[in-house]
Amino acid sequence: MEPAPVRHRLQLAAAAFLFSTGGAAIKAATLTGWQVASFRSLVAAVVLLAVLPETRRGWSWRMLPVAAAYAATLILFVQATRLTTAANAIFLQDTSPLYVLLLAPWLLHEPIRRRDLLFILAIGAGMSLFFLGTEQAVATAPDPRRGNWIALASGLSWALTLMGLRWLARTGTGNNSMATVALGNLLACAVALPLAFPITYLNGANLAVILYLGVVQVGLAYVFVTRAIRYVPAFEATAVLLLEPVMNPIWAWLVHGETPGSWALAGGAIILSATLVNTWRTRTA
Repeated sequence: MEPAPVRHRLQLAAAAFLFSTGGAAIKAATLTGWQVASFRSLVAAVVLLAVLPETRRGWSWRMLPVAAAYAATLILFVQATRLTTAANAIFLQDTSPLYVLLLAPWLLHEPIRRRDLLFILAIGAGMSLFFLGTEQAVATAPDPRRGNWIALASGLSWALTLMGLRWLARTGTGNNSMATVALGNLLACAVALPLAFPITYLNGANLAVILYLGVVQVGLAYVFVTRAIRYVPAFEATAVLLLEPVMNPIWAWLVHGETPGSWALAGGAIILSATLVNTWRTRTA
């Protein structure tokens, strides 16, 4: 693959930058987690379907289970972010490669390689650090322990999403990834909506947060990804997109003064480093 033009790298970096603002924005709303999840996904689905023609083509029943896994990821991440720190929510979601490796032999018939064992151990070690000690509840993270478990569940659902997209590619419907994203947002909206009632506090400030999350943090970010990803090598794209989990807790600290625990930071550093190293090893294997 020829080197990607600078604009494609910048588009991918912009996508990671926008994705990373989700934690701080989700915490800024005074709505419930169900309301944020439902309304954000509704706005995002409308934007994606309106702006990206590929989201309106090639729909198939095969997309449904993958979209359902993605919808679960969207809802679980919002719920986790409302309960624990932004750092914990994003770092624990990024344990998804561990689940991919463990489940791939059964779901995709891809065996675990010997060199993957060290990566599995590293991710497991990083994950365990989040549950050492006791995190104090604060205004932006009122129930850290429950939020951490929900974040772990979002990592599993994200892994199922990634494996589902790979399965779609194998069945010849791989070009439907963005249509699957749009459908996933529609499903997330529909599932969370019954639990969003009664709808209160939908004032100007909360409406602005929802519009930002749906239009910019999800919609515009995916536009950048779709414009850039095909031109940027996989390892470079992975490295650039790791800006999201790095920047996510920084935004939460700048906006809300939220400080993650030292164990969580150590665990996050291990998870991100292991992911980057494993991606590099896969590239050079």
